[in-house]
Amino acid sequence: MSKIMSQVTNQASMLSRRRFLAGSAAATGGLMISFHIPFIGSAQAQDAAPPEVNAWVVIRPDDAVVIRIARSEMGQGSLTGLAQLVAEELGCDWARVSTEYPTPAQNLARDHVWGSFSTGGSHSIRQSQDYLRKGGATARMMLVQAAADEWQVPAAECRVAGGVITHAAGHRTTFGKVASAAAKLTPPAAVTLKDPKDWTLIGQRLARLDTVDKTTGAQIYGIDVKLPGMLNAAIKACPVFGGKRKSFNAAAIEQRPGIKKVVPVGDYAVAVIADTWWRAKSALEALPIEWDLGPNAKVSSASIKAFLKTGLDVDDAIVGNSNGDARGAIAKASRKIEAVYSYPYQAHATMETMNATAKWTPERCEVWTPTQNGEAALATAAEAAGLPQSKCEVYKMLLGGGFGRRGAGQDWVRQAVEIAKQMPGTPIKLLWSREEDMTQDRYHPITQCKMSAALDEKNNVTALHMRISGQSILAGASGVFAGNLKDGMDPVVFQGLNPPGPEGSIGYSFPNLLIDHAMRNPHVPPGFWRGVNLNQNTIYLESFIDELAHETKQDPLAFRRKLMADNPKHLAVLNAAAERCGWGTPTPTGVFRGLAQTMGFGSYVAACVEISIGDDGVLKIHRIVAATDPGYAVNVQQIEAQVEGSFVFGLSAALYGECTVKDGRIEQQNFNAYQVMRMNGMPKVETIIMPSGGFWGGVGEPTIAVAAPAVLNAIFAATGKRIRDLPLKNHDLKKA
Repeated sequence: MSKIMSQVTNQASMLSRRRFLAGSAAATGGLMISFHIPFIGSAQAQDAAPPEVNAWVVIRPDDAVVIRIARSEMGQGSLTGLAQLVAEELGCDWARVSTEYPTPAQNLARDHVWGSFSTGGSHSIRQSQDYLRKGGATARMMLVQAAADEWQVPAAECRVAGGVITHAAGHRTTFGKVASAAAKLTPPAAVTLKDPKDWTLIGQRLARLDTVDKTTGAQIYGIDVKLPGMLNAAIKACPVFGGKRKSFNAAAIEQRPGIKKVVPVGDYAVAVIADTWWRAKSALEALPIEWDLGPNAKVSSASIKAFLKTGLDVDDAIVGNSNGDARGAIAKASRKIEAVYSYPYQAHATMETMNATAKWTPERCEVWTPTQNGEAALATAAEAAGLPQSKCEVYKMLLGGGFGRRGAGQDWVRQAVEIAKQMPGTPIKLLWSREEDMTQDRYHPITQCKMSAALDEKNNVTALHMRISGQSILAGASGVFAGNLKDGMDPVVFQGLNPPGPEGSIGYSFPNLLIDHAMRNPHVPPGFWRGVNLNQNTIYLESFIDELAHETKQDPLAFRRKLMADNPKHLAVLNAAAERCGWGTPTPTGVFRGLAQTMGFGSYVAACVEISIGDDGVLKIHRIVAATDPGYAVNVQQIEAQVEGSFVFGLSAALYGECTVKDGRIEQQNFNAYQVMRMNGMPKVETIIMPSGGFWGGVGEPTIAVAAPAVLNAIFAATGKRIRDLPLKNHDLKKA
C-alpha cells in the first residue's frame, strides 16, 4: 500500500501487497482464513464453467475480527450485514468486529480471489451470504481445533461464544490466543453451517458499524481525499451527448489567482486545474468554449416521445415472457381494455457528486474514488493511463450515494486519469459540479408501455399483452454491456415480469400472456438507477391491474387475489400489507387507499397507502404500510431503514422526478429544478418484515417499485383520474 494511501484515512488500513498475498500467520500474528466460493461471473461468462476463488477472514492477537469485503458501502449498510453473517458463524465478540476493503489490484494479483467487486442489484447480501458464512464457520472450526489440540481434548467437546473457547474440564481461551496455532492447521474439507433456528446475530437489530464515524464527521468519503501536493480540477463536457469540443481560450483565465493549467479532456471536455476547487470552477465558468453540438442538437422531449411511440404497435419485438396465444385471444375477444403509460428520464442526484483523485507517472497510476465497481474502475484507470492493470491501483472510498450511477461506466475515473497525465506526478482531485453531475448523468431509461387485455363474459382476464417500447440499458449504456445481449434481448428490461425466478416474477397467472420489448434508444444515455426497470414495470402492471379491477367492478384486492392463487409468496405480502392498513374497513373522511405488489431482486414486496387530496388538488400521503419477504432477514433495523429510504426515493421519483430534453441537452441542472421529497411531506411508514426462509433476497431496491403505483391507484380512488405518466407534479389532481 502506498504511503499516500495511509494519509487519506486510517479507516481503510489495508495490508501491503506482500503481506496480503503471503497470507501467513507470521505476517499478522493471527489467523488468516482462505475459503473457496463459486465465482459469480459476468453475463459474458454465463455459459462457462465458473472458476473457484478465495475470500479472507483475519483474526488478530487482540481478538479483533477483520472481515475483508469486496462489495462497496454506499449507505445501504451492507458492510454491517455482511460482517454479521461472518460473526454469526464465527462466534466472535461483535464489539470487536471491523471491516476492510481489499483493492481490485490485489484481487487481480491473486487471480481474482475475491470474485466480483460489483455492488448493485441488491446483490451484496444475497450473493455473498454463503461464502461469508462458510468463512466464519471455517475460522471457528480451526480456532476450536487449535484450542482442543493444546488441551488434548476432542474438538467436539469445546464450545464457542463471544470469541471465547471453553471446555467442560475448566479450560478457557480466546480467539486471539490460539489464532497463530490455528493458522498452521489445514482448513477442514467441509463445514456445517448453523441452522437458522440457532442464529443469535442474524435477524437482530444490530447498530451499523459506521454510525459513530458518520455522526462525528470522522467518516471519509472520496470528496474528502487530501494528498500532499494535491491540486484540484473542475470539468465541463459538451452539454449535448455526442457533441465535441471545437476550441477554448485558455488565455482568458490562466492569469487568475491559483490557476495552474487549462487542459483538454478527450475530444469532448475541458478541465481547469487550480490550487482550490472553487478557483478551478469559477475560472471554468468564465472560460470561453466553443462546442460542436453534433447531430443531436435539435432533439427534444417531444421528438423522443414520438420516437418511442413508434415501438408500441410494431410487429418486431423481443419476447421476454409468454404463454398461450395472447395476440389471438385479444383479437377474438368481445371486450378489450387498453391503456398507454410512460416513464421519464430521471437523474441519480447522489449527494456526493462524481469525483476521483488520480496520480499518474509513466510507471504507475493510482486512483482514489467512490465506486460501486472496483474492477471496472481499475480497468478504466489502466486504459486511460496507458498502463497495464498490474501497474495501477484503485482505492475504494465510502460512497456518498451511488444508486447505480457509480457502477459500470466509471467515466469520471477516466477523466481524472486523463487530467492527471497532463501533470505527471501531481495528485489531481477531479470534482464534478452539481450542474455537471446533472447534465452528464446516465439516466433512468425512458420507456412507454401499451397494456392490452381481453375479458370474457364473466369478467375474467383471458389474455394480457404488455408491450414495452424504449431504452435498453445493456445496449445503450455507452456500449459497455452491448455484448451481453443475446438475440437482441435485454433481460433487465423485463425485471419483475418473468416466470418465477429470483430476479423478479410477474405474480399473476393468465391463460394467455405476452410481454415483449421494442428497443428504442435515443441519444441520451441510460444507466442503472436504483430499482432499475422494476420501477416502471411495476407501475405499468399494477396500475393496469387496478384499471381492470375497476372496469370490471371488482375490489382491487379481491381481483388480485384471484389472479395470484398460484403465487403464494406474492399473495402473502399483499395480504399482510392490505390487512395491516385496514383494507375493506372504513377510512377517515376524504382518505383513500391504494395497493401494489411486485417481486424483484430476490424479494417479495407489497404496499398499501392512504392518501387524501384537498380541494386545491394538493396530494397528502398519510401512511404507507409495506410488507417484505426477503427469505432471510439479516438485520431487522437495516431492513426497516432501507424500506423507509426506498419510499423516499420512490416517492421523489413519482412526485417530482423528471429530466426533460431541449436542444439535445438535459434541462434540469440542480435541485431547484429537480426536487426530492422533504421531511414535511414524507408519510409515516410501517414495515412488516416476514421472512419465509429458504432463499436470500435483496432489500435496498425492490420496495422502491411499489411506492408510485400504490399512490397512483389511491389517487384514482380519490379522484376518478387515472394518471398514466409521471411525475405527478405535471398533473392537476383536483377531483374529476
